[in-house]
Formats: sequence, C-alpha cells, structure tokens
Amino acid sequence: MVEIPPDDLVDLDEGQAGRLGGAKTLAEAARARRDIVSGEVMAEDRLIRFVTGPEGAVTPDLGRKLPGRGLWVAADRASVETAARRGLFSRAAKAKVSADPALADVVCELLRRRLLASLGLAKKAGELISGFEKVSSAIGGGKAAWLVEASDGAEDGRRKLLAQIRAAERAGTATPRVIGVFSAEELGLALGLENVIHTALLAGRGAHRWSMDAHRLSGFRPLIPEGWRPET
Repeated sequence: MVEIPPDDLVDLDEGQAGRLGGAKTLAEAARARRDIVSGEVMAEDRLIRFVTGPEGAVTPDLGRKLPGRGLWVAADRASVETAARRGLFSRAAKAKVSADPALADVVCELLRRRLLASLGLAKKAGELISGFEKVSSAIGGGKAAWLVEASDGAEDGRRKLLAQIRAAERAGTATPRVIGVFSAEELGLALGLENVIHTALLAGRGAHRWSMDAHRLSGFRPLIPEGWRPET
C-alpha cells in the first residue's frame, strides 16, 4: 500500500469518490483523507482533524483551519481513544506528541459547543424557529430538517411532536431528524431566548452543514436520550 501523508488530499476518480459515504457531491467526496487508525480513505466530513500545538499537544481542529500538519481520525469515540492510547498521533506525525487520554471527551464537548453556536447563527439568518406551534407547522409542511428538543423539557409536547414525525414517515413525506443533547438553559443562552423547549432547524444549506457536525457528534454520544426514543 502506498503511504499517504495524513494531511495530503487523496486524489480520487469519480467512481472512487462516489463510494465514499457522507459526501453529497463529487467535489466534496474528492476531499478525502486517510484515517490514521484504520488506514481507510474517507470523505473529510467523516473525520476529525487534529494538529499539534507549539508544545507538542494534540489539539482538535473541528473547523479545519488551524495551521500545521493535519492528523485525521474517524469521527467516533473508539477511533479517537485508540489513536490516543496507542500513540498513533506520534507515529503519523513522525514526532513525539502528547494526546490527552480524555481526548474523545474533549472532541465531544467541542462538537456540542459548535452545534450550539451554529444554532445561534441559524436564528439570526432566519433558518431556525422555536415554539410548539411553529415547530409543529414546520414539521407538517416538510420544512424542518432537524427537531431540536430540550433534553429536560416536559414529555407532553415532545411526545406530540415525535408522534407527528412518525405519522409523516408513514405517509412518506419529508421528516426531520431529532436531537436532544442540549438543555433548555443551553438553548436559551445560544438563541438569546427564555424557556426554549421546541426548536426546528429549517431545511437548507445551513442545515446541511449543521447535519455534518451532528453526524460527527453521533460518533461520540447518542443524539437522542434513551428515555425518549421517537418510538415511545
């Protein structure tokens, strides 16, 4: 197998790019990197980029903007923990670097914060609505890409919205994905509102970008609390 430097783009033909999961276009799929744990070539949106700081500490670069040689790891807890535990960051960097044993937890929390910040931007752009009636209308009209429910919200409203989603699924209409990893307080602070329980991220370009980060977060923790699965 030909060795590919971790931060070098892997050139793919159209057939190879089409086989990469997660990519929506050929251009996106062609931006492929090699996971330093499995050796698998993946689209960037399935990976976490890390760089090493001045003191040799491994740092997550979720926005892929920090300077330095990138070290790419599949966006899931097991892969990041394996890379940290087995010294794979040092091997890929060809230098002695240090990785926090809790690096996967750090990535998880950074992804949560990134998603919350993006919700605030979506609100300013008019791509996010809140309140039970507005959210219910967006779901009914097939306009909601994500139902963002406060993890500590009351069961009654959540149950009605999840039932509405199930009914839409049975009817074969577009339905939002569901996430419940933020508290009402966290949502309120991010959106500059009070008592935020039911929120919907509307379909569009912003929702597509948000979905990529949500998918990465799902590799580190469940997006839906066990106590309120959509089927309940």
